[in-house]
Amino acid sequence: MTDCLVARANAQTLPITSLTKAELDGWLKSQSKETVAWVKASAFTATPGSALLLPDGAKGASGVLAGVTGDDDIWSWSAISSSLPVGRYKLAKEPKASTATRAAMGWGLAAYRFDRYRKPGAAHPELVLPKNADKTSVEATVSATFLVRDLINTPAADMGPEELAAAARKLAKEFKARFKTIIGDDLLKQNFPAIHAVGRASTRAPRLIDFTWGNAKHPKVTLVGKGVCFDTGGLDLKPASGMLRMKKDMGGAAHVLGLARMIMMAKLPVRLRVLIPAVENSVSGNAYRPLDIIKTRKGIAIEIGNTDAEGRVVLSDALALATSDKPEMILDFATLTGAARIALGPSLPAMFTNSDKLADDFYKRGEAADDPVWRLPLWKPYLKMIESSVGDIVNTGNSPQGGAITAALFLEAFVEADIPWAHFDVMAWNNSSQPGRPEGGEAMGMRAAFDVIAGRYAK
Repeated sequence: MTDCLVARANAQTLPITSLTKAELDGWLKSQSKETVAWVKASAFTATPGSALLLPDGAKGASGVLAGVTGDDDIWSWSAISSSLPVGRYKLAKEPKASTATRAAMGWGLAAYRFDRYRKPGAAHPELVLPKNADKTSVEATVSATFLVRDLINTPAADMGPEELAAAARKLAKEFKARFKTIIGDDLLKQNFPAIHAVGRASTRAPRLIDFTWGNAKHPKVTLVGKGVCFDTGGLDLKPASGMLRMKKDMGGAAHVLGLARMIMMAKLPVRLRVLIPAVENSVSGNAYRPLDIIKTRKGIAIEIGNTDAEGRVVLSDALALATSDKPEMILDFATLTGAARIALGPSLPAMFTNSDKLADDFYKRGEAADDPVWRLPLWKPYLKMIESSVGDIVNTGNSPQGGAITAALFLEAFVEADIPWAHFDVMAWNNSSQPGRPEGGEAMGMRAAFDVIAGRYAK
């Protein structure tokens, strides 16, 4: 269990009474004059995320009042935990299971700190895990989110293709999954030419990460994550401002590793496969060039319109492999286009899917989990934008408009039409801090994806 969620109360544990704004007046009617006076003097109105220590008359505290939005709140609990003094707290009343789970989840997510390169900060206040909370769900969500954040936040100098593979291997070993990698020129020997072409310019060898877990008789679920550990743009070099955050360009890989962790911790009855093409898009004498024709595992010839659209190129080989064993579902995550961010902003992932049922599942589960995604169309008339006169397909559209859609249409070409597939174009980054979501690497759509998978296949 994360360090800030503990099993037992102690003598100093303070109870937290959570209230919505509408509930505050009713609560005050049952309190002493001194308490009412204190609350009003403190101007406490139960604003979501606010907290007020209640005095005990002996220069100490008797408890805490906390403002929430309601039973399904997550982020108010993150704000509450971050505003309290270090100590141990518990919920004054045992809520229903879903409320208890979300409160603990919000509390735990707020405890994240990326301290790899500096001295650890102050300890986070502790919460006694409510009895009704789903401990496994809380642990899985918090640990998976921390994994995603840690991987994305780590600078590229310490998170290249080899280090990303090591992180995946460690996860696979923890859950006794079968793990393998195909590295360097072996990618050519085993027919992954697109991954090799993008990654060959780096001194850090490209590779395909591949691990499987679960009973082979269970429904097959395959996760594919873009693992571009740093993206210079290649010969179509990014400006300095565009390159600044490119350590996060492996955010899709981080997402599928976090999601895999949640699935394995929950012991979902699925046959899980995780595929990550891990490369650096670098500049050297053997870098792939604009207007090169790149062969792919599926046999589709890609014309390179821009070397900075490399993510979809490496994903093409991984998606072709993903379809080979006919899974019941393929989900891919990628920090793929700026166009998706223009359309939906930084914190709402774009979803493209060939399945209306899958889209409906994600809409409902994402809303319920407070982890929404938004469907954009695989608009077939835009296929003409990625037509090639010398190859089968171009990796960039011939228009600056609709870039997220043309990128998704490109990926769809490598997925069999009869396999339910969804592609998530994610930011994987918080531009500024919010309760429970600090500035830096972030998991987006991961909890929704877990709930969709669990909803379909859990016993």
